[in-house]
Amino acid sequence: MSSRKDLANAIRALSMDAVQKANSGHPGAPMGMADIAEVLWNDYLSHNPANPQWANRDRFVLSNGHGSMLQYSLLHLSGYDVSIDDLKNFRQLHSKTPGHPEYGYTPGIETTTGPLGQGIANAVGFALAEKSLAAQFNRPGHDIVDHYTYAFLGDGCLMEGISHEVCSLAGTLGLGKLIFFYDDNGISIDGEVEGWFTDNTPQRFESYGWQVIPAVDGHDADAIRAAVEAARANKDQPTLICCKTVIGFGSPNKQGKESCHGAPLGDDEITLTREQLGWDHGPFEIPADIAEAWNAREKGAAAQAAWEEKFAAYEKAEPELAAEFTRRMAGDLPADFAEKAQAYIQECQDNGETIASRKASQNTLNAYGPLLPELMGGSADLAGSNLTIWGGCKGLTKDDASGNYIYYGVREFGMAAIMNGIALHGGFVPYGATFLIFMEYARNAVRMAALMKQRAIYVFTHDSIGLGEDGPTHQPVEQMASLRTTPNMSTWRPADTVESAVAWKAALERNDGPTAMVFSRQGLPHQARSAQQLADVAKGAYVLSDSEGTPELILIATGSEVALAQEAAAKLREKGKVVRVVSMPSTDVFDAQSAEYKQKVLPLEVTNRIAIEASIADYWYKYVGLDGRVIGMTTFGESAPAGELFKEFGFTVDNILEVADELLDA
Repeated sequence: MSSRKDLANAIRALSMDAVQKANSGHPGAPMGMADIAEVLWNDYLSHNPANPQWANRDRFVLSNGHGSMLQYSLLHLSGYDVSIDDLKNFRQLHSKTPGHPEYGYTPGIETTTGPLGQGIANAVGFALAEKSLAAQFNRPGHDIVDHYTYAFLGDGCLMEGISHEVCSLAGTLGLGKLIFFYDDNGISIDGEVEGWFTDNTPQRFESYGWQVIPAVDGHDADAIRAAVEAARANKDQPTLICCKTVIGFGSPNKQGKESCHGAPLGDDEITLTREQLGWDHGPFEIPADIAEAWNAREKGAAAQAAWEEKFAAYEKAEPELAAEFTRRMAGDLPADFAEKAQAYIQECQDNGETIASRKASQNTLNAYGPLLPELMGGSADLAGSNLTIWGGCKGLTKDDASGNYIYYGVREFGMAAIMNGIALHGGFVPYGATFLIFMEYARNAVRMAALMKQRAIYVFTHDSIGLGEDGPTHQPVEQMASLRTTPNMSTWRPADTVESAVAWKAALERNDGPTAMVFSRQGLPHQARSAQQLADVAKGAYVLSDSEGTPELILIATGSEVALAQEAAAKLREKGKVVRVVSMPSTDVFDAQSAEYKQKVLPLEVTNRIAIEASIADYWYKYVGLDGRVIGMTTFGESAPAGELFKEFGFTVDNILEVADELLDA
């Protein structure tokens, strides 16, 4: 019979061997946390290695993702499709075992971690989704949503500010099935953290409303078990288990030191470590008895089978709810959504309202929201300004988690990273909102959504200098370009109610990545469209107005500047100019169209082009060419009423006419 130490030492051996073979990686955390991982994965974690997508599995997050060999070792040992050869290929091109855990690369990886603190936030999102899904779907005698979220984290994760944002909210919302294991080893890359991290972490988490279990010996299986039991017994509070560990445990010369944090131990030290641990097996060699003790496939299959039996009873008792749960967990939208959304888009075209696009967004939510029970909205404390609360919204609280709207408070980064966890969990389509300028606070989590191809929807309002008197601290300039140049991010800046409704439809139907929708504070006039133009909005750019014949000038605009371009074009046509106006609400969607369509909208032979957008000018040269012109921002804004600012920075009909004359006369 293998001892618990033998089982934990299997993790240590695989981790140090893989890092050594790659000549790159972080052996310290896997070796230090091996005992905690062994207890959690063998005694508590409910999962099925043969089906990593089983809906009611526990979620495990390695927030200190640099210790990825810990997770890869666990996945291999417990029976996932992660082979010894995969471990030997650690950190190599196209391997299943990249340097940090990456969602979509490795079966059993729940989220991409590495940017410290974000795994914590994702875990909060997982637990929040579980609690809300349970409140929406469970019925007396039918607890079909009933699982835990466990996360490992280190000192670095707790130093990151996002840990404060999300752990504060997790305590407020009473996420009782969220359990964190804090690897309190006192070491980070620069050495002993007492020189820069002396927080009283237990008191900090107690102040958030967490249950805290302090000073647990992270190398004592019985102590770890007792802590987990206490954590699972408390359903009203999330729990932080503070585990005192030794980084690089077992390495005679490097344990407890930063030298084992982010570098291979070296062949000689590995030999000594094997002796110290009593591990007399070769590199990547796991004895049969230890492999058998770790294998969780039989236990996992039984756990899933038991749940499926419960779900079958649920289907009989609640057939409609069961069908809805299955649909939502599959990520499918209701069958009639596309048709009803298109009908609303036509209604917007017929009604022709002149309103701010942020208000158009709210109107769209009121139209689409009743069709989509999976919508989980939220705002970082600006709901009254970004208009993300619609008629069917119900706030999610500690005592009633059945709601569909999260009051995130002033936590932009936390909001975006929690949304990633909600999206990854399944069952919800999260949207979250703030001013476009404060996307900067959320930037890395927005990037992670794109990297993980998650359907997270961002509502970014107050999109330009047009927000006026709040001044340059609140006026976005470079943010649109930042979003547009992020791989796999779709970005829309609508010009009116119609384009706003199309943007929302596209965002909801996109299931392989996030979407940012950028809305105005000021009113935007309705644009007339033919049936074909209405259909072409969804292609990201289209000809909004045109003259007879081949254009001698093309004006390209987005959002609030489309009306300006239309007005300027009308005056140019009065002067006999052949002018086309192209509305381009989504550059990435347009870029994905066929060459034939793009040529139809922006003929290559027409080189006289002017792009008009109250955003950074440089981005637009890809559409106007080096010989074209851009009326855009090259500096930060100023504090003044919006009308004065547009005039100050050249967003006027007169300036467009002047630039057009200069271009056409050149």
